[in-house]
Amino acid sequence: MHLAFLTPEYPHPRVHSSAGIGTSVGNLAVALTAEGIKVSVFVYGQKEDAVFSENGIKFHLIRQRKFSLAGWFFHRKFLQNYLNKFIVVDKIEAIEAPDWTGITAFMKLRCPLVIRMHGSDSYFCKLEGRPQKKKNFWFEREALQGADGLLSVSEFTARQTTKIFKLKQKIEIIPNSVDTRFFSPSTKEVEPDMLLYFGSLIRKKGLLELAEIFNLVVKQKPEAKLVLLGKDVKDILENRSTFELFQEKLSQDAKRQVQNITWIDYKNVRGYIASAAVITLPSFAEALPMTWLESMSMGKALVTSNIGWAKEIMINGKTGYTVDPKNHTAFAEKIIRLLNDQELSIKMGRRAREQVINKFSTQVVVQQNIDIFKKMIQSS
Repeated sequence: MHLAFLTPEYPHPRVHSSAGIGTSVGNLAVALTAEGIKVSVFVYGQKEDAVFSENGIKFHLIRQRKFSLAGWFFHRKFLQNYLNKFIVVDKIEAIEAPDWTGITAFMKLRCPLVIRMHGSDSYFCKLEGRPQKKKNFWFEREALQGADGLLSVSEFTARQTTKIFKLKQKIEIIPNSVDTRFFSPSTKEVEPDMLLYFGSLIRKKGLLELAEIFNLVVKQKPEAKLVLLGKDVKDILENRSTFELFQEKLSQDAKRQVQNITWIDYKNVRGYIASAAVITLPSFAEALPMTWLESMSMGKALVTSNIGWAKEIMINGKTGYTVDPKNHTAFAEKIIRLLNDQELSIKMGRRAREQVINKFSTQVVVQQNIDIFKKMIQSS
């Protein structure tokens, strides 16, 4: 079997950027290859054209083209023709693409197309209560309705996406996976009062709420330190740096206790997770976040939001705590409880790793993907 992925990101040094979708695709591509499945990865929106193979995976980096008129259409048709060429040449049997911005809208491919719901623009706009560009809704609806199969990384995302687009197709639920051997408990010494937030510095991930929460933590534990690990994003509502907005909400005492690290190599994230006493991720909008799975896989107790997808990952009071991010006092109290009780934190961290191994480890999830793709190819 030969499977391919069309994606805007992937965790590779030659790829322009990578975040949650890229990590998810990367984990699955590596796992499929280990199971003897041929894998090709087509990464669009890149700075250069390149084709190369590495660790059994064939990569196509596709440079972003510019079109003077109707670029949204001709860009998709260019990708369609590129994909169809290699579908024939390399005998690709199925292609997966994300729902984000409906990249496969208006494409006619020579093999089955599967769209995996990592969270569309329409989905995130709905969760955040903000307006959306009509063309993005249109692209995403056309892509989803034109797919041969639909997958979702969480039941919550599937339900919400079905409502948004009034979908009638069946949606299979296969969660994101994490390499539990790579993200494993570390012997590195924990910094007793260190909190870690990692991911994009953006409103939808609760960063501005975290400023208010951390103010309350510092009032009770002046020695507490917060490390922000991630790229700053211009705020969609105020058109300013989200980190600047975050800083403006901090008290003077809290501001002195924040360290902002804008970028590190993905492989080095583990060191920061290992050093943290508590991982705090108060997000308002996710599908099934890789940051949560990676932290839990390393045996860390988390304090997270309690919205939708959270119940599919976390067990409140067992793997950490899930709290409404807008309830700053309650969120801060849970963080302080874990900072003050190392034994409880360790116990919850162990339960968190067990949860990931049983439900989200690559070894468990990869077979679910193989079975779905085989079924789809046989019925096409």
